[in-house]
Amino acid sequence: MFRKMMGGAAVAAVLLAAGMASAQDFSAARISDDIRTISADAYQGRYPGTEGERMVLSWLQAQYEAMGLEPGGPDGQWLQPVALKRYTPVAGATAAWTGPDGVVHPLTVGTDITVRAVTNDGRASIDNAGLVFVGHGIFAPERQWDDYGDVDVRGKVVIVVGGEPDGERFNGEYATNYQSGAYKADEAFRRGAVGIITLIPGDAASPVWQGAVRGNARTRTLTPGAVDLEFSGAIPHDVGAAWAAAAGLDIAQLPNIADGTFRAVELPGVRLSVAAEETIETLVTHNLLARLPGTEHPEETIIYSAHWDHVGGVEQHPTVTGDQIWNGAWDNASGTIGVLEMARQISAAPRPKRSIVFAHMAAEEMGLLGAYGYAADPVYPLETTVADINIDMLPLSGSTRDVPIFGKGQNELEDRLQALAEPLGRYVSDDGMPEQGFYYRSDHFPFARMGVPAIMPWHGWDWVEGGREAGEAAWRTKFAADYHKASDEWSADWDLTSAVENLTLLYHLGLDLANSEDWPGWKPTSEFAVVRARSDAARQ
Repeated sequence: MFRKMMGGAAVAAVLLAAGMASAQDFSAARISDDIRTISADAYQGRYPGTEGERMVLSWLQAQYEAMGLEPGGPDGQWLQPVALKRYTPVAGATAAWTGPDGVVHPLTVGTDITVRAVTNDGRASIDNAGLVFVGHGIFAPERQWDDYGDVDVRGKVVIVVGGEPDGERFNGEYATNYQSGAYKADEAFRRGAVGIITLIPGDAASPVWQGAVRGNARTRTLTPGAVDLEFSGAIPHDVGAAWAAAAGLDIAQLPNIADGTFRAVELPGVRLSVAAEETIETLVTHNLLARLPGTEHPEETIIYSAHWDHVGGVEQHPTVTGDQIWNGAWDNASGTIGVLEMARQISAAPRPKRSIVFAHMAAEEMGLLGAYGYAADPVYPLETTVADINIDMLPLSGSTRDVPIFGKGQNELEDRLQALAEPLGRYVSDDGMPEQGFYYRSDHFPFARMGVPAIMPWHGWDWVEGGREAGEAAWRTKFAADYHKASDEWSADWDLTSAVENLTLLYHLGLDLANSEDWPGWKPTSEFAVVRARSDAARQ
């Protein structure tokens, strides 16, 4: 049954009346001890598919069993298998284009074009497909932007430029999802295209093109649930210019793709043929899910998520000397234990009306693959998933005034968080690092792209003792020293004060949602609002 969303004043009233009344007692000492346990050398850096995976999932399951929570995975199991497919190009891929005059122009793969089969069977075969230049390849009705217009791209190959337009229409210095290659492929596939080619702004001798060629040759793991286009690839600017000229177009005279007036342009008479093949290796890893069923609306779900994996040890880094285990204590044993501690506190509270799932995602370090696997095959329908609250790398500092989040301005969860923080003299801010594109780099994002409101708090810089200058300097020093390095190990000196304060806010945020009838929505300018609107319609 569809129920209401709430405005800011009503949100604040409900949260302050109901949320603060719930008892909780997060323990910094217990959090620290548990982080120490699962980031020990014995866990081998928690790489998917290794003994380290088995150990951490077995340990987590035992903790949830001791709490009395039920298995939350498929078929009453604790674990949700996620099959990761790794694709490696087979030598001998071919490509050629034909002009309006019927002359065939062979293309040298690796010099004139890059080609990757992206179908699930690892084979691509395209014969004389038409070509359409679609600018940035973006359809964003909330921003009054439509690169496709009325052009039908079914059965054709679309050519896009990378990134997104500059300016405030696309969120200023903070990137939107529209800049990503995955979004562009999704949109092309949704419209019936069979392939996508990125136009590189440089000729075949340019460093940017050479970098694209090197990157294209690597083994890659496709995202579970990825669109089933036949192929993806790239071409340098000179090849694009040759195609445009053959179609009677001057590439320099095409409409401006950056001001919102551009619409897709077909390349009449120019057709492309491609054949490519990839070998496929499958690695099976697992998400672990624990569930607290709701008393009144068990079919409606709030998810707390964190990834359990890190980047492994000697088997994954055989050429490294010295410390060969990347323990991942901060990233993300800390977030893993944050979710576990959250479950301890919530399971001790009165049972909520809605269900709460504590999800430990696999293979985040390989590209959010466990979370993508869940989103592609959800155990609990996404249209009845109220929110995802993600925890990745707990803050390690004293008290902060700020509660930074990834993706500020995206959805109404931040308004609820602000209502909780404000009476404590705190405030919600952005993450302060737009160049990092953080909103698209952790396990909340696969939920967001499927329309589920998702939020991820980050590390505060505005220290109560020392101010912003000291807080930012300390964080940047810590990040530079330990992020994705073997030095990311547990320390008894960690200050988990801020971690406990943030976890307390997230406790009230999730538990109050679980005891309400609210459906937090996306902001009007969010690129994910249209996806959630479809879910809202299905839920009514």
